[in-house]
Amino acid sequence: MTKLKFFLSVFLLTLALAVQAEPSGVIKGRVLDADNLSLPGAAVFIESINKGAISDNHGYFTITGIPGGAYQLSVTYIGFNPDEKQVSVEDGETAVVDFSLKSGIELSEIVVSGQLQGQSKALNTQMNKGNITNIISSDQVGRFPDANIGDALKRIPGINVQYDQGEARFGNIRGTSPQYNSVMVNGERIPSAEAEDRTVQLDLVPADMIQSIEVNKAVTPDMDADAIGGAVNLVTRSAPYDRRVSLTLGSGYNILVEKPIYNGAFVIGDRFLNNKLGVIASASYHNHQLGSDNFESEWDYMDENDKDGTAFTEEIQIRQYYLQRIRQSYSLSFDYKLNENHTLFANGIYNHRNDWENRYRTVYKDIEFDEDANAWIGMMEKETKGGNPDTKNARLEDQRMMNFTLGGDHQLGPVSADWTASYSKASEERPNERYIVYEVEDLTFATDFTDKGAPKVTGVSPSSSADFSSDYAFAEITEEFQLTEDIDKNFKLNFLIPWLEDDFKNSLKLGVRYKGKEKMRNNRMFEYSPNDEDAFNAATLGNLENLTKDNFLAGDYAAGQQVSKEYLGELDLTNSSLFEEEPIVEEEAGNFNATENIVGGYVMLNQNLGPNLLVIAGVRVENTSQEYQGNQYDADEDVNTLSEKVSDSYVNVLPGLHLKYDFNRTTILRAAWTNTLARPNYFSLVPYREIEREDNEIAIGNPELIPTTSMNFDLMFEKYFQSIGILSGGVFYKDIKDFIVTETRENYLFEGTTWDTYSQPINGGNAEIFGLELAAQRQLDFLPGFWKNFGVYTNYTYTTSSISDFRIEGREDDDISLPGTAKHTFNGSLSYESKRFSFRTSLNYSSDFVDEFGEEAFYDRYYNETVHLDVNANYAITPKFRLYAEANNLLNTPLYYYQGVSSRLMQAEYYNVRFQFGVKFDL
Repeated sequence: MTKLKFFLSVFLLTLALAVQAEPSGVIKGRVLDADNLSLPGAAVFIESINKGAISDNHGYFTITGIPGGAYQLSVTYIGFNPDEKQVSVEDGETAVVDFSLKSGIELSEIVVSGQLQGQSKALNTQMNKGNITNIISSDQVGRFPDANIGDALKRIPGINVQYDQGEARFGNIRGTSPQYNSVMVNGERIPSAEAEDRTVQLDLVPADMIQSIEVNKAVTPDMDADAIGGAVNLVTRSAPYDRRVSLTLGSGYNILVEKPIYNGAFVIGDRFLNNKLGVIASASYHNHQLGSDNFESEWDYMDENDKDGTAFTEEIQIRQYYLQRIRQSYSLSFDYKLNENHTLFANGIYNHRNDWENRYRTVYKDIEFDEDANAWIGMMEKETKGGNPDTKNARLEDQRMMNFTLGGDHQLGPVSADWTASYSKASEERPNERYIVYEVEDLTFATDFTDKGAPKVTGVSPSSSADFSSDYAFAEITEEFQLTEDIDKNFKLNFLIPWLEDDFKNSLKLGVRYKGKEKMRNNRMFEYSPNDEDAFNAATLGNLENLTKDNFLAGDYAAGQQVSKEYLGELDLTNSSLFEEEPIVEEEAGNFNATENIVGGYVMLNQNLGPNLLVIAGVRVENTSQEYQGNQYDADEDVNTLSEKVSDSYVNVLPGLHLKYDFNRTTILRAAWTNTLARPNYFSLVPYREIEREDNEIAIGNPELIPTTSMNFDLMFEKYFQSIGILSGGVFYKDIKDFIVTETRENYLFEGTTWDTYSQPINGGNAEIFGLELAAQRQLDFLPGFWKNFGVYTNYTYTTSSISDFRIEGREDDDISLPGTAKHTFNGSLSYESKRFSFRTSLNYSSDFVDEFGEEAFYDRYYNETVHLDVNANYAITPKFRLYAEANNLLNTPLYYYQGVSSRLMQAEYYNVRFQFGVKFDL
């Protein structure tokens, strides 16, 4: 607290001195295109006094410290004609001048519109940033067939994604797994609907709700420091210069489930009250019937000296998924100009995704070789996942994320000030989640493990066990109610104070921020036993459906007969005359409450050293205090006891240095030294104890975890082209300390009991990441005739990581990579664009990487290499009305995990191809 008081005292003294400086004038304005849409990243300059500014994400710019007089103001922008205007400035006053750059300029007869205009906005913003950043604009996103921001992010260098039900859900940035990166809306980190960690589900936010996506790969001191891999900032739409209305209507088809897709979106915005008040509203709706064919297996070995040769599957699951996903998003933004120096704004975004999922499983489990019987034995299960009629007889996953912000931008003489206060909430609710399980024990299996990518297990005795029959006995019915909430309350205040002018011009930026977080999970689970089991079993056998598919994409497997979702959903479980209810207390061991408060501040100097070199130097200080409380389950008493509250606090001092050298306006060399961190996942810090009595497993929390920290070095060269393109190449290095993994031990003695499986999150060691990024993007306007309409968009990233001081017992000397490090990622896109027609084919490749460590290398889980191919096309009937069509996953690429070695399949989930088409209006 003493440090914070000192920082505030220096802050206020500096501010007071700056405000009392000699009065001068200010020039403010906005840079727009011919359609009155904002142009971010425009370079605005007054050559006579060597002063300038870069327009922000919404096209606004501010130039301070202007002596009274008349000046010529110029604007340059890649892909547009430059423009100039005369402006007169009086001391102590603010002059306003807006620019409308001519869109539709022709580069060798290629019109800068649509896709090219999106690329132009992204490249201009990226070029004029002080740090290493990759940016894609909404226009650019719209030219890829990407439904959510995760799918859009995979096009950026150094990012690979993990999929769920065919959509990108989590992102790895520069060789780091999702928990080491942050996702923000308008600069504020958004909370997570995930129950146990900080990872934001990227498929929650539709791609068409965002104005631009920024990936800051080297954060500056005025940004939150929890971004070891990078910080993804989603910039929402701002109010337009004048009325804007756009509408999208579409449909599609999912081949796997043979069901339609429906989508729609609109944007409407205008300015009122003599342009003082700006309003923009947007909405997006996506209704997708989808599913997947899934096969999973878990491997063990019989001979320590020949693990691969004696590997066998101890469990196989054949899963059939059917679900409906409805994703809705709504946003509303206001800005109000009190006068030319003071603007207030408010914005909000609300995202809601419902997944109604049914899962049908046939499970071969507890497979082992019985030497006495000289046979493979085990058991089989049939399981249906569903809900009740209120949830369409399906498991409903109701996820929501909202962010509401109030803020202001103020010009206090030469000093610029901005502030925001925001409230964010993420939640996930799963009501009435039901499972029914039947099983048959003491089976003899016929096995074939020779093809480890397609292991086979078949029940041979009794033969009727191969599918659902009277041999199966009732095992359990459960119903669970899950609720997770994550709430953030934020406030931040920044001041930008200019000092010197000319070739050594500089400015000092100072700021403070507060973030208060509350996270909780409250799950309840009940088990139901039928009072008349014989009658219940007879009714169950009369309500089966055959889920076997002739074209099961995951291999030659059959889901077979399963309990129907309607039968499970309509069971009157709370009727005591039919069922006996028993709470499953051990499932509540995962409930917890957590609070976290972060108070931070920074000082950052923007210093020019001559006309070509910009230095950004500063330090950020963050104080974190946290309190966690969970449950400890006593298996002997079958009760949970509330743990003691565990509190902790720590301070991180995080210096940073950025260099930007302009060889000329479009040729740039960047370098950065930064320090970042990743706080442990919430549940990992909870002093919980979870016990699975049936499987003799225990999992415990670790309040002693410390944050993961990283020292990062970056070097990047960029060459931009007026014909809308870039060539870039760079290297990066990360020195990571105390990364966190879950340690799993088999047959482990803990507190007097030998557990089959014991697990606990630990600070697993240190790691180094080295990477190389190359990117090329160019409209091929130098080619003759028809070929000049083609463009290329391509990037490649090489990443390697190594671990030292590995702290998992028995693996200290293993040569292994950090989880999430894909060695190779590649994006290739070939596009064609004329005045009316555009077409793009896009290829995305990522190599395999370790996803989760096991007790030994044999049990490590890897995410397999992926190749995705998508195409999309647009045809403009008029400048305001166009048709579009797109196809995703043309190669039918599965979600694929393997265990230890690539030949040993752990999970394969196939989604098949989906198509969409529709119309877009811009009125």
